[in-house]
Amino acid sequence: MIIPVNLGKDSYDIILERGAMSRAGELLTLDRKVLVVTDTGVPAPYADAVCRAARTPVLAVIPEGEDSKTLANFEVLCQKMLDEGFTRKDCVVAVGGGVVGDLAGFAAACYMRGIDFYNIPTTLLSQVDSSVGGKTAVDLGNVKNIVGAFHQPKAVIIDPDVLKTLSPRQFACGAAEMIKMAMTFDKEQFEKLRREGVAADLETNIAAALKMKADVVEKDEKEAGLRKALNFGHTLGHGIESVTGLLHGECVALGMLPMCAKELRPMLSEMLQREGLPVTCNADPEAVTAAAMHDKKAEGDSVVTIRVNEVGTFEFAKASAEELRGSYEEYFW
Repeated sequence: MIIPVNLGKDSYDIILERGAMSRAGELLTLDRKVLVVTDTGVPAPYADAVCRAARTPVLAVIPEGEDSKTLANFEVLCQKMLDEGFTRKDCVVAVGGGVVGDLAGFAAACYMRGIDFYNIPTTLLSQVDSSVGGKTAVDLGNVKNIVGAFHQPKAVIIDPDVLKTLSPRQFACGAAEMIKMAMTFDKEQFEKLRREGVAADLETNIAAALKMKADVVEKDEKEAGLRKALNFGHTLGHGIESVTGLLHGECVALGMLPMCAKELRPMLSEMLQREGLPVTCNADPEAVTAAAMHDKKAEGDSVVTIRVNEVGTFEFAKASAEELRGSYEEYFW
């Protein structure tokens, strides 16, 4: 299946196909120097398949985890391209989850003011969310994704077969994002996920999430308005992520619960629990709020939040630190 992302000169295709990883040489333009970026948590054969397809592969393996999304590792990738004589005609391929994609994409965006970038996400979370839309970034201090650039990929390969090696916990993180998108944009898809679960018709559910994401990106590439709705669950979620050891998708799941109408919370909580996601949080409210207020969506002494009062719809609402803390405490404390 081909899902186009129509952005004028920056348009590209999302290729959703089982076994597509092994066809990277056919699907991508790799007859050049190719920086293949992966991490220690990704099965080595995935990056090896891309390296074999490249004319001149250069492999970079970073440590697994959010702690690798740093300016220091960004410099490592840029230095490696410089040492290997990369030019503007060469490219970067990310093979991994969101950390790998964000870091590799940012390096591609900045090296020689921008070279080609391809994304091959290997987690459900990155397949349905971060691999599409051109957001690239690293973290700084305790603030996620605060230093980055918009740099659209030339193509994205989504191979559901690679999810066979994914842990249940990581799979659940992707389920959280799929529920988030359906809850904000597609009531029918939300009801499907509620009835059947994410895994029951996985390829169709991935396609539905990708079409939603592509549609939003086409309408608002640089997050001037509509695209901000994709941050449902992320403001408090990022705050929780900053002060706990929970994974990104787990924090998004928690972040959605205080931000939807009270009558929706039992239904959402049941769905999240069925997918293996947490629905309780004992993180310190003050620490969570302080981290959330450092969110890049903050405007002065307030932050823009997304609230869902009816499935399939959303609204933007500014919240002060006190109001944000109140929302968190009301649900979790």
